[in-house]
Order: sequence, then C-alpha cells, then structure tokens
Amino acid sequence: MVKRVLVLEDESSIRSFIVINLHRAGYEVVEAENGEEALEKLSAYPDIRVALLDIMLPGIDGFEVCRRIRAVNTQIGIIMLSARTQEMDKVTGLMTGADDYVTKPFSPAELTARVDALFRRAGGMEVDSGEIYLAPFRLNTRNRTLEKNDDRVKLTQVEYSIMKLFMENPGKALSREEILDAVWGRDYLGELKIVDVNIRRLRLKIEDNPNNPACITTVWGYGYKWGS
Repeated sequence: MVKRVLVLEDESSIRSFIVINLHRAGYEVVEAENGEEALEKLSAYPDIRVALLDIMLPGIDGFEVCRRIRAVNTQIGIIMLSARTQEMDKVTGLMTGADDYVTKPFSPAELTARVDALFRRAGGMEVDSGEIYLAPFRLNTRNRTLEKNDDRVKLTQVEYSIMKLFMENPGKALSREEILDAVWGRDYLGELKIVDVNIRRLRLKIEDNPNNPACITTVWGYGYKWGS
C-alpha cells in the first residue's frame, strides 16, 4: 500500500524540509502551496491518508481547508501546522475537525511520529470483527462506524478511537494521560489539552445536551468516564 501524505504549506523552504523528512520515513508526498490546490490534489489522489495543513495561507486558510475536507471525508487524518502559539488557534483547528496540531518550529522526529500515528489509524490497520452496544449507541468495530438510535454519527478516526475506548470501559474513570496514551500513542509529544478539545467536539456529536453531558462525563481534576 502506498503511504501517501498531502503537505499544504505556502513557504517553499518549510515545505521542502517537511517533504524531505517524510520521504526519508517512507512516505509518498503530494505537495500544495495554497488551499485551492490542496483540495484539487485531494480529489486527484483519493488514497491520501494524512494531510498536513498550514494555517496561515493566501486565499483559503488552513481552517477552511480542514472544514471542507471534513464535510466530505471523516477518515483522513489531519494535522494543522502553525507558527502561532495562541491557545485559541489550537482549539479552533481541532474544533474544525483536525486530529492534531504541530507548532513551528518542530523537529523531523516529532513530525514523523505524529504522521506515523495518524497514518496507522487512518489507514484502518486495526483489525476487529465485532460490535459494542451501549444503548442507544452501537459501535461497529469492523467498519469503524457509530450509530445512535440507528442513525449514523460521522466521526473522525480520532473520535472513533476515543468513543471505542469509552465504550470498552463503561463506568471506568479514565485519566487524560490514559486517554492520550491509548488514542494518540505513548510517543505523542503534544499537550493534554488535545484530549479536552476532542472530547468537547465529540460531545457535540453524540450528546443530547452537550452543555450537560450524560454520556461522556467529567471526573473533575482527573479525566472522563462513560456514564454518570
């Protein structure tokens, strides 16, 4: 299977740096220097499994590219690239559908590790053949889908992994660190905040009242659990 990644970055020197290191890690890279080109390349190469999107771009910015991708594709892994350090930019990227973010400058090892983790998940390498049913939810672990009251809920691969973790451990309090290790991997170098933002996004999709969640509840000062 070709390991194909999209890199959207308008600065040629940074793009070349990323491309060289991904090539060394065994990836085929499709390059784009603006949002419009990135969307065209995604249509031309449907086997792209991971997209790295710079935020600050001429024309369509990285946030909008992320939104447009997620409107039609929940399977691809998305990493936002940003020179910004403001918390709101990180949260915005994750809430628009990104799975992860990397703040510039970053090391080749860090970036490759993030891509590796998302590629494994987005590539569907997890093999399973069963279902988990916790009314009103049914998680199909073979085709990696979720239904609520028999209606499909669109999940990204990170959201699916979080949902699976909770449904496999109903009533168990899971720390943020446990969730981070299980979903992003023990070698993940990012912040715990990514857990909170992804759970906030997941609650918007599965809870009847996201402001008063009944499914994924908060264990204050510790983490989260499934159920009250």
